[in-house]
Formats: sequence, structure tokens, C-alpha cells
Amino acid sequence: MVRWVLYIDIDAFYVSCELRDRPDLAGRPVIVGPDPSKGPTRGVVLSASYEARAFGVRSAMPVGEAGRRCPDAIWISADFPKYGRAAEEVRARLALRFGDVVPLSIDEAAVRVEAAEADDAGRVAREVQADLKAEVHLPSSIGVATSRTVAKIASDRAKPGGVVVVRPESVASFLAPLPARSIPGVGPKTEARLATYGIATIGDLAKGLPLAARREFGDTGRFFVRLARGEEIIEGPDVLGPRSRSSDRTFEADVSDPREVEVAVDRLARELAESLAKERLRFQTVAVGVRWEDFSRTTRSRTLAAAADGAERVATTARRLFEELWAAEAAGRQRKVRTVSVHTERFRPATDRQRTLDGFDGAGPPVK
Repeated sequence: MVRWVLYIDIDAFYVSCELRDRPDLAGRPVIVGPDPSKGPTRGVVLSASYEARAFGVRSAMPVGEAGRRCPDAIWISADFPKYGRAAEEVRARLALRFGDVVPLSIDEAAVRVEAAEADDAGRVAREVQADLKAEVHLPSSIGVATSRTVAKIASDRAKPGGVVVVRPESVASFLAPLPARSIPGVGPKTEARLATYGIATIGDLAKGLPLAARREFGDTGRFFVRLARGEEIIEGPDVLGPRSRSSDRTFEADVSDPREVEVAVDRLARELAESLAKERLRFQTVAVGVRWEDFSRTTRSRTLAAAADGAERVATTARRLFEELWAAEAAGRQRKVRTVSVHTERFRPATDRQRTLDGFDGAGPPVK
């Protein structure tokens, strides 16, 4: 028997949740986000139906631009409690069959299944897809592979509403022609930097980085190369565990007072810590990102000596990072802040305690 990962991604999640209540809107261009016709707004598109995407509308696009691209769109205000309930319904339905379910975001989750053949694993995925549609009334795309990363990439290729199975012997040929940006963690800026070294596809990346690129990207570059080769990167003992968690806030108006931003950072950090506690995860890296008034972005991160937990640890580290980031900005352009985010990664299960110097208090053995 082979252990497979099923990576389930609910298609156009926020829109699909709304269509459960408004089936009359099926087949029409629907956008979840603040309606730009109601007055000036700094909001962005949260989700768009595939009919709206045909006009070039994408998630995170400013709603004003989305309105110009798709003037006949039907706008629906976000209802986050509804989306949270829908996500719980999906996870509960998956748990009925698989027991352990790993939520990777509000609209994504992974489960394991043992099957002798790839076709058997694919059949299970199609059964899951049909069950979610019939019982939870949500459409999904599912990637199937023996590693979570490849299954995630396969789920992206399965959209909308498909199942893509990647056999172990086909991983290299499946990944090679895909753009480098298909690898989780490679965004537009990293993609552009890789292109300067002649790296456009995952196949290019799998061949390794030239010396100059290795110097520029460091450990991150080595990490991407390993992913490009289909290797599974395990931060903790659970291959299905999430790679990162983040929370952000966009201010109603650009902010110039660092104290106001620091309050937001503290709140985001504590909300993030609460979420990690529910998932029984410890973190080792904390990052703070700022999107400035000119839409450029600055990020600072810190990796702790060992995995940690607790709201105070996240909040304290995040506040210090923001203070450093703001001090550097104050010495230069002194731009206002549009959006701030707090990010954690390098997770381990809460039960996976490490021995560190912090475990010695002079009165006994290290904490386990």
C-alpha cells in the first residue's frame, strides 16, 4: 500500500459559499468584496466567480479596477462568520471518512489515504469531491500525490472542479514544464528574480541554481530547488502540516503614527497565536510585513533558537520587528502604512518539545 496525500481546495470559496444561499446567481459574474459603486473604498476583491475571472478579475485586485473590468458584476459583501462555518462543515465531512484532517487555510485541507494504485487514490478523490458537492454543496479541486507539495501544485492544475493524480514516477515530468511560480512560496518578485538567472520553469529550477543565485537566495534557494525536485520538506513529524500562517489588516486611511500600527501588530499577533493554539502548533519564525502608501512592501523576520508558543511570544517578537522596520523607514522616506501583516512559519506539533538552554532553571532537568 502507498500513502497518498489528497489536497482539497474549495473552488472560488467565498463566492461558492454565497451561491449556496443564492443559487439563482449561478453562472453569473459574482464578486465578493465592497461594491465600488457605493462610494470610494480601499477594499480589494476577496473572491470572484469564474465568470468574473473571464474579465480579468482576480483576488486581491482593488475593487475599483475590478468594477471597470467587469461592469456587470454582482457584488456581495463578505460574511466571514458564514465562511468560517462552511470551512468547519467541509472539515467535519472529511473527518467522517478520514479521521485526521489538516486545515491548511480556510478553503484548503489535506488528508491521507492508503491505496495500492494511483487509480485507486484518484477514485477516492473523486468520491470525496462528489460527497462535498452533494452534502456540503461546495465545489472542489483535488490534487493527489505522495507528497503534500506536489499534491498542492496538482490541485492548482485541477481547477476548476477537477482531480489531478501525480504518480511517484511521474513527479519530475509533471513539474518540469510548469512555471517556477507554481511552487508554493514563489511569488511574482521571486519569479522575476529567478528569471534574471534564466530560470523560468520548475524544470529549470530542479537543475540547481548558479553560484550567484545561490548567494542571493541562500537557504531559501536551496529549499525551492528541493521542492522543484519533488522532495517533501518536513519541518515537523507531520508531512501534512501547514508551512505558514499569517494575518493582516488594511487601514481605512494610510497611517503615519507608528503607535497605531503597533496596536494593530499586537492584535494580529495575538489572534494568530490563538489560531495556532487551536491547531496545537508551535512556531519558530515570526515576520512582520508592511505595505506602504506607494504599494511597495518591506518585511522583517526572526527565527527563534527553538520552536515556541504563546500569544506573548508572538506579540513581543512582532512588535520588536515592527520597531526595527519603522526605525529603518524613519531614517529614509518616512512613508505612511497602508497594510500591516504578521506571519509565522516553521511549525512543530505542540507535543514536540525541544531541549534548549532556556529549559535549564538551575533547579532541575531541562523541560521536555
